[in-house]
Amino acid sequence: METLTGVGASAGIGIGRVMIVEEPSLEYVSHTVTDTEAEKARFQAAVDAYIEKTQAEAEAMKETVGEKEAEILTGHILMISDPGMTGQMTAAIDGGTCAEDALSQVCDMFASIFEGSGDELLMQRATDVRDIKTGILAKLLNKREIDLSKLPADTVVVTHDLTPSMTAGVKPGGIAGVITEVGGMTSHSAILARAMEIPAILSIPGVCSKLADGTQVIVNGTLGSVIAEPDEATLAQAEEARHAFIVQQGELKKFIGCATVTADGIHKELFANIGKPDDANQANDKDAEGIGLFRTEFLFMDSPTVPTEDQQFDAYKKTALIMKGKPVIIRTLDIGGDKDVPCLGMEKEDNPFMGFRAIRYCLAREDVYRTQLRALLRASAFGDIRIMVPLVTCVDEIRQVKALVKRYMEEFDREGVEYNPDIQVGVMMETPAAALVADLLASEADFFSIGTNDLTGYTMAADRGNDRVRYLYNTYNPAVLRSIRNIIECGNAAGIMVGMCGEAAADPLLIPLWIAFGLGEFSVSATSVLATRKEVFGWTVEDAKELADRVMAMSTASEVYEALQAAHDARI
Repeated sequence: METLTGVGASAGIGIGRVMIVEEPSLEYVSHTVTDTEAEKARFQAAVDAYIEKTQAEAEAMKETVGEKEAEILTGHILMISDPGMTGQMTAAIDGGTCAEDALSQVCDMFASIFEGSGDELLMQRATDVRDIKTGILAKLLNKREIDLSKLPADTVVVTHDLTPSMTAGVKPGGIAGVITEVGGMTSHSAILARAMEIPAILSIPGVCSKLADGTQVIVNGTLGSVIAEPDEATLAQAEEARHAFIVQQGELKKFIGCATVTADGIHKELFANIGKPDDANQANDKDAEGIGLFRTEFLFMDSPTVPTEDQQFDAYKKTALIMKGKPVIIRTLDIGGDKDVPCLGMEKEDNPFMGFRAIRYCLAREDVYRTQLRALLRASAFGDIRIMVPLVTCVDEIRQVKALVKRYMEEFDREGVEYNPDIQVGVMMETPAAALVADLLASEADFFSIGTNDLTGYTMAADRGNDRVRYLYNTYNPAVLRSIRNIIECGNAAGIMVGMCGEAAADPLLIPLWIAFGLGEFSVSATSVLATRKEVFGWTVEDAKELADRVMAMSTASEVYEALQAAHDARI
């Protein structure tokens, strides 16, 4: 037996035999063209054929997977239909570049920008662009693309990356497992696998060469492990675990439509994180009670130009209408650091995480910020929209934002534009400075939302993308937990809502600590809503506080983790 480990991106256990799936060779001979009009016509014909094929795949995916997942493919159509992208390609052809080169150069440029961000949600855009490139190149070169719609039973697909176009014809239950060389929890590979309830393990470097066709494997998407050529005892254990997992998933369904309460009846709010308006549909489908984080930078990254006030208003209004009066917390533009937005032309910095980013950029670029804040105010007339300010480090910043909001309200009063005069303006608590002055910020903000990802990184001075220091990036560290506890205590003392929108909000080991600290709102990925509700339901405040008292007296992250894991295991 051999065990490989990666990112467990879609829970469950799959048992089957490997099929290595390799994309067809799309090599071509680069050349210059003289008849540029004919070359542009060839390019446009390939684009049209790609759009027609992708539209058909999207329709098929609506039936086999779901409308939400099909939007990934329709998003590809919108992207390649954008004049900002195709215009650069046709301009290159006008200069004598062949269609293949023009397509590849522009797609590679966009993919590099997205991939270089280091942010998983942005990096999935790189997968989109590469999928578009592959699809159109296949049309230009008359190559047949991958079709996974007809596979032998109990097939485990092993590939470099599971792209949306690959899965168009796949029926839920038609694949036993997925293993890829790249991807993370928020990549399209993960999203599609979870939607089809296929166990998936991503980001195992070189897995296509480490496993051979026909190899029997156990794919444990919960633990992130692949066992190749298991013995009979291991196989039997996996079968038992698979059955237990199916039973557990069935039990989650009973939490649909339930209030999110602790075992002793203390109510908590359970929201979902989204990246674009259409994601709100999935939040509703998974029974989220609101939106706890709308990452608005994607509106900017998906556009070749800065989105106008009307464009942003339409996006925010659509989200509010989908949520039908439920709270919608919208984070204002959070760029810089690991997020580059080409249309804003930001200068490169030696240390961007400590530099001109998020609220610092917005306050210095009122032309950009004014457009967003006015759009948010206009949309607030259509639902319970709340404004959240990222990367706040001092009281001056939240005061400046509130002053701008008041100024734009006065503009709308003169213009006769409707808005919610009581719109809430809150702070995303994600810096050590904010944690240290949480009492002062609580006197200015209408709510807090703890961003555990950045708070952990900044508190520990560790980049989770740096292999040498990744061990320090750990929310279980007492320094991080003490910061979070202080933020919650200060917010509660001031009588404002305190939520959490980082990955740790859905961590089943940490949920009893958040209950003990008094966290009022959890914002998680849509797919984690029911599991989070179940965990909250399993704890009384008294039991959670007893565990928290023991854990907060510990000195190391490993001690904390072991204690929380033991407490969790004792309740299973």
